[in-house]
Amino acid sequence: MNRRLLLTTAPIAALSFGAITFGGSRPAHSAEVVERVMGDPDAPVTIIEYASLTCPHCANFHNDTWPAIKRDYIDTGKAKLVMRDFPLDQLALAASMLAHCAGEERYFRFLDFFFANQQSWARASDPLGALRQQSKFGGLTDAEMDACLADQNMADAVLQMSYQGQNEHGVRSTPTFVINGEVVAGGRSVEEFSAILDRHLN
Repeated sequence: MNRRLLLTTAPIAALSFGAITFGGSRPAHSAEVVERVMGDPDAPVTIIEYASLTCPHCANFHNDTWPAIKRDYIDTGKAKLVMRDFPLDQLALAASMLAHCAGEERYFRFLDFFFANQQSWARASDPLGALRQQSKFGGLTDAEMDACLADQNMADAVLQMSYQGQNEHGVRSTPTFVINGEVVAGGRSVEEFSAILDRHLN
């Protein structure tokens, strides 16, 4: 079963997790929250993915299916990936924010690392502390993480991306893909996902 959005009505200023409160003063320099694109911008097939970093189905897709899809379609210029945040809980929101704060060049590396190690941080006794430790491995300092997680504008922008997914494409669960306009809900095997992409290439 896919996980459904849990943050659709929660005011961002009220969201807290452990010692971190999402809100507070805005840092002087905020990372820009935009959809991230992997692959040739002019590729004939566009894969828009709505994912939550705490969603096990999303992790399964990225760990088991995505490497072959990237090799056969993204790296060959047949398709591009447009990544959009769809956090299902406060921890996923924090992870999305930290990935954006890592910067454009490191963004997808952070996603890969978070998905590959999801069990070790999302199921930890102190999940936010474990997430912060994972982010340190990626090169973020404590000061950078504190500023990132305190950035109300960033939190609002991340959630706005998920709201747009609901309104524009009817996204209700993760992962959900929009492939050249076709909405595909749920993870797929390499063979199933390849067949969908091939249909849009023909």
